[in-house]
Amino acid sequence: MKVKMKKFIALLSVASVTIGMMAGCASKTEESDSQTTDTLTESDASDSTESSTEEAASTDLSGVEISFLNSKGEIQSALEEVATRFEAETGIKVDVIACGAGEVPYTKITSSYNSGTAPTMAMLDTTDIVALAEEYALDLSDEKWIAECESQVTKVNDKVYSFPFCIEGRGLIYNKTAIEKTLGTDFDPTTINSYDALKSLLETLRTKGMENPVVISKEDWSLGAHQLGFIYDTYDGTTAGSTELINKLKSGELNPADYERFNEFVDTMDLLLEYNINGKDPLGALYEQDPIFLADGEAAIWANGCWAWPNIEDSGASTTDEYGFLPFVLGNDTTDFANTSIQAAPSKQVMIDNVQATPEQQEAAKAFLNWIVYSESGQQMLVETCALIPACSNNSYEPLDPLGRDIKTKMASGNTYNSSFIAPSDHWSVMGAAMQKYIAKQSTKEELTKSLADYWTSQK
Repeated sequence: MKVKMKKFIALLSVASVTIGMMAGCASKTEESDSQTTDTLTESDASDSTESSTEEAASTDLSGVEISFLNSKGEIQSALEEVATRFEAETGIKVDVIACGAGEVPYTKITSSYNSGTAPTMAMLDTTDIVALAEEYALDLSDEKWIAECESQVTKVNDKVYSFPFCIEGRGLIYNKTAIEKTLGTDFDPTTINSYDALKSLLETLRTKGMENPVVISKEDWSLGAHQLGFIYDTYDGTTAGSTELINKLKSGELNPADYERFNEFVDTMDLLLEYNINGKDPLGALYEQDPIFLADGEAAIWANGCWAWPNIEDSGASTTDEYGFLPFVLGNDTTDFANTSIQAAPSKQVMIDNVQATPEQQEAAKAFLNWIVYSESGQQMLVETCALIPACSNNSYEPLDPLGRDIKTKMASGNTYNSSFIAPSDHWSVMGAAMQKYIAKQSTKEELTKSLADYWTSQK
């Protein structure tokens, strides 16, 4: 069966979307085995199965085997732990399939459908869910867990086809200890609320001995989705707004050269590149090395998201260390939400196959999602083993890592915006390549601007 590619304009017209983010499939290292599950005793396990286990037993799902495509490589080992615990409690076996380093989730899943080997469940970016939902995903509109995350779900033609697996945020990760050690004074992250404030911090860090305090990674998904993505998400802080902007770019009504956010973005990127620890060879940077610069205090800021914590921890950081997020500042308006908040929204979505999976496998997949939402062990493992921020409000577990804690704090105080732009699946690779040329000084701002304009007008 060949996958039918939907035109992007059709996606925008049918999707009422709260969230989405291009993240994770290209992460290079796996999260080390978590010790947190050891805190769940056998008694805890027997008490924690609740409705999901009862459902599995009542429908005789024990022994059913299902598969789960994971596009967040950094939690592969953690998800395997989750699958092991779920099988122990329900008898349902889950095979966690990794989306390999550098693989695009959309390509992985469409290839699986074309070869007749589609996974029972697939963790995908929101834009991929919108593209595939009506043809391939099971309608989940009547699932009980929607009540726990109603404001976070993605809808296509008013139907829910996916489960919001987690909330993720991105911006400029900072190492507070490294900054304070270099400056010799206390550091208040809320003071970095403008381009000039960030520039002053970087200048002072260099003067005080930290020659290159910034880490810019070279990966196309980082540059083309997470960094360039700020020009869409900060249009007005909503996904609807980013869609409005993209429509203007597609129609040619708006040229990126005349878009203030784009110009502010390039200014900030230029500033970060001036202090980039990978500056001598930007395209020779190694993702495995980048978190080491931050954890060791050679650098103080890494443009990335909360999904990078396992990499930072593996590089020697501790969950008790002081890390957090600065906004990816744009311009000098200190009242602008882009300068006082960070982007945080449900990013990864899990859909259940409605084409190749058997009814028993579909029910087993539903049981897995319910177990994640309602069982004590599922809730705990999502937060503590996988180091994720849950989208469901009934999960009261607090993140163990400082990046997750910082996002939760910012969400509670209203210092986040939840836009997550929806783009075609090749956006990160095409515009990521254009960004790679720019950070390597192989192209000018004018050439980058033209690449962006040409990309969107070609999507008509």
